Amino acid sequence: MRLKNKTAIITGGANGIGRATVEAFVREGANVTLWDVSEHGATLAAELSRKGHQVAYAKVSVTDNEQVLNATAAAAKAMGRIDILINNAGITKDRTLLKMTREEWDDVIGVNLTGVFNCTQAAATFMKEQQYGRIVSASSNVAIRGNYGQTNYVATKSAIIGMTKVWAMELGRFGITANCIAPGFIKTAMTDAMPEEVRKASLAHIPVGHWGEPADIANGYVYLASDEARFVSGICLTIDGGAAR
Repeated sequence: MRLKNKTAIITGGANGIGRATVEAFVREGANVTLWDVSEHGATLAAELSRKGHQVAYAKVSVTDNEQVLNATAAAAKAMGRIDILINNAGITKDRTLLKMTREEWDDVIGVNLTGVFNCTQAAATFMKEQQYGRIVSASSNVAIRGNYGQTNYVATKSAIIGMTKVWAMELGRFGITANCIAPGFIKTAMTDAMPEEVRKASLAHIPVGHWGEPADIANGYVYLASDEARFVSGICLTIDGGAAR
């Protein structure tokens, strides 16, 4: 029970890696508020609540700062404090540079970058008052090596690494750590939508010979959110099976 009596907000918690993270956190004893724009979040929260876990759902668009501020205040009131923020929400809208539309650029920047800023700024305000907090954000291994057709996505995931290092410097004196995780190929609905030839080709670059599961990333989130990682801050933990850089 590495997160016993800890309180957490998990964004993008309805499906895929987010769902696995919510499930891992409650198994480790955390009280969780999951945010998502998908109503699947309400179903998951109800399912876990029936099993005796403390889980609440709020429909929140991380791009809407007013929604984020209101939902953060509501979570703090309901749970008594905010110990952990997992910035997991993210989208892709892939296209090569010369074909990418301004809308595709703006949408990905809005969710993956501005959304992380909104949530972190809101949660860190409460964490500062508590003199304790754990912030963990989703980057990607493509932030390190690049990826064809993902100018917008790679830009956001590279920025997450930089912002994480800044937050570690700025917030450490308040008892707050800031880290990020860079997943590789993980079996989710997002990767299922990739062309089959891309999926097959990816395996050739993964030394362990298989894709990751959402639980592999969830386990990384648990570690960085726990007190086992109390002296870990400003890092990007890559979880990708040793994929070629």
